[in-house]
Amino acid sequence: MAEEILRTEHLNVGYGQHVVVNDVEIKAFAGQIQTLIGPNGAGKSTILKTLIRQIAPLSGKVYLRNADVYTLSEKQIAQQVSVVLTTRPNVELMTCRDIVCSGRYPFTGSLGILSAKDQEIVDESMELVRVSDLAEKDFNNISDGQRQRVMLARAICQQPRLLIMDEPTSFLDIKHKLDFLYLLGNLVKSRQIAVILSLHELEFAQRFSDTIYCVDNNVIDRAGSPEEIFQGDYIEKLYKVEHGTYNVLFGGIETGAVTGIPRVLVLGGGGQGIPVYRKLQRMGVPFAAGVLSESDVDYPVAKTLASAVVTVPAFAAVTPSSAEKAIELLDGCGKLICACESFGPQNEENKRILDYARSHNMLVEKESMENAFKRS
Repeated sequence: MAEEILRTEHLNVGYGQHVVVNDVEIKAFAGQIQTLIGPNGAGKSTILKTLIRQIAPLSGKVYLRNADVYTLSEKQIAQQVSVVLTTRPNVELMTCRDIVCSGRYPFTGSLGILSAKDQEIVDESMELVRVSDLAEKDFNNISDGQRQRVMLARAICQQPRLLIMDEPTSFLDIKHKLDFLYLLGNLVKSRQIAVILSLHELEFAQRFSDTIYCVDNNVIDRAGSPEEIFQGDYIEKLYKVEHGTYNVLFGGIETGAVTGIPRVLVLGGGGQGIPVYRKLQRMGVPFAAGVLSESDVDYPVAKTLASAVVTVPAFAAVTPSSAEKAIELLDGCGKLICACESFGPQNEENKRILDYARSHNMLVEKESMENAFKRS
């Protein structure tokens, strides 16, 4: 079983006498990532700041490897815990290398002089995070994304047992978000670091976390594996989504359907219909979709964006009766867009719908959508 690095017991966090989150029970294990998610203002940052003693708990305990953190010195904590917060350090005339070097100070003497071994660890940390080329640049003269990577290098330089991060990917572009999380995942496993972080990017929380803690309504509303958290409509309830849905299959949001009588029927399936659905939604064109199996990858997006969807049960073939329902919708629309390049045995009946549209001059090519629907 993985080593327990941190745990909380009946922890109440907040400011003054105001409790923000009650009865916080979190455990962090070596080689695992624990992620806090939840709406803005729910208390994720307050929990993290309490874990690192930036604010005092209102009640309860925080244990670092079975020692009450309030019995440990700052140096003892710094030798075990690294922190990357959204706030930036206020520094003057410090290079990026100087910032990373400060991660070794908990291990130096009172003068803060780094040994040759310390310098080697600094070089290795900067190389790992790919910021070696920034070494001599002024920390205040680089981008937010570059600063975040330098701060990660500083955290790694401490060689921590526990890494705590508050929204670490917020200032990174997509390439560096993925690089960051890929690097983090490798470090967690190879060095057996325990990680507690907060994330707004739910798709990353879903893919990279071992355990997810959902913070809402002044409590940890739910905790579990990504498979347990990202199912059904729980994410929509957690974030109180009113317009659109969170698609747990794709790990992303879908905005709501354009209301109104469908103006076109879309033949999709196998993911081929999704770009068409989204484009019609952006254009403000109400549409119908089908015939789709409820196990088809297109189905959850069509269900969210289409005014009407003709379906068959999961893994079932398209039936003649379902095709007739789609043709009835097509007669009302007067237009059909076929997103499919071919039809397999399971959706052979959809080809009959396409043939019907061709014979009645109803077919609209995907490339001509803008022209076909430019007039209301």
